[in-house]
Amino acid sequence: MNNRQKFEQDLAALLSRLTLGVEKEVENKLNMLKDWLLNLQRENVVKINHSVMELVCAKHLILRDYEVQVEYPLNEVLTCDLYSRKGYGNLIIEIETGFIPPEHALFPLTYTSARLASKIIRYSSFAGKFALGMPPHYILPFPSALSKPPRRRTSEEIKAIKKLCDRYYQNPPVTEEEIQNARIQEIYIIDVDQAKVQEIDPEGYMKRALHKGLVFDYPAS
Repeated sequence: MNNRQKFEQDLAALLSRLTLGVEKEVENKLNMLKDWLLNLQRENVVKINHSVMELVCAKHLILRDYEVQVEYPLNEVLTCDLYSRKGYGNLIIEIETGFIPPEHALFPLTYTSARLASKIIRYSSFAGKFALGMPPHYILPFPSALSKPPRRRTSEEIKAIKKLCDRYYQNPPVTEEEIQNARIQEIYIIDVDQAKVQEIDPEGYMKRALHKGLVFDYPAS
């Protein structure tokens, strides 16, 4: 079995679980998203561990009356993982699996913190609401200042976040104004095994992680 066949088989198996007992309209919407992911996989754009999380999260949103698209282009540069609309508002979700490129193996937490900060800063400007999605076994090490409302960020925190992002992302660099205005409203904990999603606010998430001794805050180094 080649990679394409395995990808199709895995998505079909997941869809059989996701569509069990749902209304036909929900099933049709999930199948359309699955077919779109299959097309993207043929172009080598998506990977299975990322795609299954997108579909589990998509069902969660569809059941809450959102219209959902996956791998949705926001501009010529940025494509978001999930773009959803309900009424006049939109919600963008970026999914993090915890993958570290080999070239960043010596500073994985610092790199991941910069990547998450950059995502929050860049993507939230397109969103009425912005969220990060993650598996239950992963801790999101984004700078804690970004979990706070923008008005509560200090100039020192903003400068530290810019220094961190500039270490890895300078094409184009994020601005201090973008950092000041960035906002993340939710964390989506996506359990593929159980095909369930838990929502938690960023400050609550940080407090929970801190209580367990699992916060790694790298504002700049």
